[in-house]
Amino acid sequence: MDTKEIFTKYSTIAVYGMSKNPAKPSFTVPMFFFDLGYKIFPINPTTDEIEGIKVYRNLIDIPEMIDVLNVFRPSEEAVKIVKEAIQRKEKFGDIKLIWLQLDIYNDEAKALAEQNKIDFIQDKCMFMEYQYV
Repeated sequence: MDTKEIFTKYSTIAVYGMSKNPAKPSFTVPMFFFDLGYKIFPINPTTDEIEGIKVYRNLIDIPEMIDVLNVFRPSEEAVKIVKEAIQRKEKFGDIKLIWLQLDIYNDEAKALAEQNKIDFIQDKCMFMEYQYV
């Protein structure tokens, strides 16, 4: 699936590690997509709300269907996050794509996602990729 298809086909994005700090890409990138009309579900254990949007502690707590899991956490956390995404997919049948942001990559996480039929992108910025479609 190419990136243009991703941005036209999918409309809900869970953001693992979304920041409440407007100076960080982990705030500006998800808010860019929110402003475009995508539904976002921030995941951050340190706050209950970001810009009026309810924040969740983990993937399982999100009550709506998720198309894309966008990850803003260190590369070494990727396997744990992918395992959580697989558990959610088994329970709810969602999460079609896991996207690790720029400078975040983990080939073990990629293999695990793909074994469980979840598309996987790593080391690319969603915002920058959107600009090129």
